[in-house]
Amino acid sequence: MSTLPEATSSAATASVAEGAELTPAAALFGGDLSVVNVGLAMFDADISAQGAKVSTLDWTPPGGGDLEAARALDVLERPDLAEKIEAANAEAVERIMAARPMLIGFGRALDVVPGMTPTTILHSGPPITWDRMNGPMKGAVTGAIVFEGLAKDLDEAAEVAASGRITFKPCHEADSVGSMAGVTSASMYVHIVKNETHGNVAYTNLSEQMAKILRMGANDQSVIDRLVWMRDVFGPMLKEAVEFTGPIDLRLLLSQALHMGDECHNRNGAGTLLLFQALAPGLLQSSFTTEQKKEVFDFVASSDYFSGPTWMAMAKAALDAANGVENSTVLTTMARNGVEFGIRVAGLPGQWFTGPAQKVVGPMFAGYKPEDSGLDIGDSAITETYGFGGFAMSAAPAIVALVGGTVAEALQYTRDMGEITTAANPNVTIPALDFQGLPTGIDVRKVIDTGILPIINTAIAHKDAGIGMIGAGITHPPAEAFTKAVTALADTLA
Repeated sequence: MSTLPEATSSAATASVAEGAELTPAAALFGGDLSVVNVGLAMFDADISAQGAKVSTLDWTPPGGGDLEAARALDVLERPDLAEKIEAANAEAVERIMAARPMLIGFGRALDVVPGMTPTTILHSGPPITWDRMNGPMKGAVTGAIVFEGLAKDLDEAAEVAASGRITFKPCHEADSVGSMAGVTSASMYVHIVKNETHGNVAYTNLSEQMAKILRMGANDQSVIDRLVWMRDVFGPMLKEAVEFTGPIDLRLLLSQALHMGDECHNRNGAGTLLLFQALAPGLLQSSFTTEQKKEVFDFVASSDYFSGPTWMAMAKAALDAANGVENSTVLTTMARNGVEFGIRVAGLPGQWFTGPAQKVVGPMFAGYKPEDSGLDIGDSAITETYGFGGFAMSAAPAIVALVGGTVAEALQYTRDMGEITTAANPNVTIPALDFQGLPTGIDVRKVIDTGILPIINTAIAHKDAGIGMIGAGITHPPAEAFTKAVTALADTLA
């Protein structure tokens, strides 16, 4: 109701004056009103103008009014199912929070990643074929083919990619994750991260830092030369370093980094310092020359992003421990390939639920415009799936200088994510929110019920191959993927 009925109000006043008995309606409108406005905020002004107190409830129908989503939620809220789901979600989240991912080494992908062959190329996001890949991913794939010696140049590499000789596979289906295009080929060195609590292992390739790089779709000779150096010097030296230092507790380092102002997705200054501090003694003891050690030290110093992939593998190792928990509606994967955004749920292991990849909105580098941007891409949303990155922007208010927004918004993002998660992780906390634990265990039911989508902060790659990063910003998954997930859960559990 946007206005108060003046005639009724006048009649009620007259009745009071004459001492007549008030009807319920007259009693209601004859006194002071406190109105709860559900839905359109525009009604506020009309109600307030007539002297009534008004509170507006920000409400939308479950699933945005999608009947299929609402039906699925109804099924999942049946008392017999809801009890099973709550117990399963508690188990899944406990497995995630109890996980203790340890960096135990580095190795060639061909030697350590399950199912890797000389002609396998891993990519980010859900499954995709060469003909459907976007510009940055095609650029990364052709660069990797040249790097592996499977083609003499980029033109020939494109022919090889289209020939069927290359096996394309999502990183997530090889116990791995990959930033941006996520392209990982046989000769690339990868982190080896073991979940000490549950025994599973996760992998991710090394950071090329933030120059013109393969994972952003760049693929000229400077990119190939860097990859060769990383294969011949950087990777082997890191491998030797961990052999000297022993396993490194990544959850402990992550917690410290958040206390020092990182959110460990796009802001990694503290995390890189802590990781390098742990590795430095081993690097110095390695068998490489002083000049090579200086090259590695200079390379790490060239960008704070050195530790970015490390946190991705840490999150992957923790989240994979929840896969297969029967009846659970907790997310274990959010990943994008530049065309589609895919999610996976603990209770439906191995199944992808997808929707269209979204635009990333945020500041652009000088000379670039929003229309130059490729769509959201990368496995790095594994950080938000665990509970840091965009979920922990309140720990790193300085991140807004990179991705846009305000400090107040950064704080609110974390609070909002608490509405769609199952628990707060006591092992990794946020000082600015009185040491509240990270929002942990995204529940697909809560996403659909509240209409609150997970927030992701991420880099922006140019839409065309060969150019690279052109900005950073904020994005969300498509609601469609969550609707598909809750529908599948309802069909399966019912």
